[in-house]
Amino acid sequence: MTWRARLFGLFPALWLALLLGCGFWLLRTASTAAALALLFVAYLLPVLCFRLHEAVWPLREGRSRIDAPGYSPWWGGHQFQLMYNAFPALEAALRLLPGAYSAWLRLWGSRIGRRVYWTPRVEIADRSLLDVGDGAVFGHLTACYAHLIKPHRGGLVLYVRRIHIGHGAFLSAGSRLGPGVRIADGTVLPLLSDVGVGRRVAGGD
Repeated sequence: MTWRARLFGLFPALWLALLLGCGFWLLRTASTAAALALLFVAYLLPVLCFRLHEAVWPLREGRSRIDAPGYSPWWGGHQFQLMYNAFPALEAALRLLPGAYSAWLRLWGSRIGRRVYWTPRVEIADRSLLDVGDGAVFGHLTACYAHLIKPHRGGLVLYVRRIHIGHGAFLSAGSRLGPGVRIADGTVLPLLSDVGVGRRVAGGD
């Protein structure tokens, strides 16, 4: 693991320390400044760090060896998102506000259409790698994973590819989408659908 990977691997712990510090400040002072600092650390700091990282070490789609001697930009970008997987309530709160979660994903670099409906317990593992058309619906416990890591010939292979979901698509509860999946306009995925790597699903499937 390179020094950059080790450095960015410290970000979740640093973020948690800052968040707790801001929370303690807010409890002691009940000030507007403390409340704004808490919100900044909780939501904006990771996005800003991710976008800066992306500008310097852009994420490339495709296959790579994550255990190779060089630096993996996906690894660094992943560290800025880990906290939301550990504390999913932070993002679930955004889904209660119309349009807030779509705007949140756009900040990370996803392309999200209008009038997209997200249930509170949706999971988006790679927040910069999602394209969603207008009027799409994400059912309860749906999940999108734009990366896959698997053992191969004594090493670890990383595969990264954007997920595309068409206009008016309906992802029923428990649907799971892998990297490179393309869901056509108007498609209705049945309950508990598993859509594998790179699969294309037409409207009648």
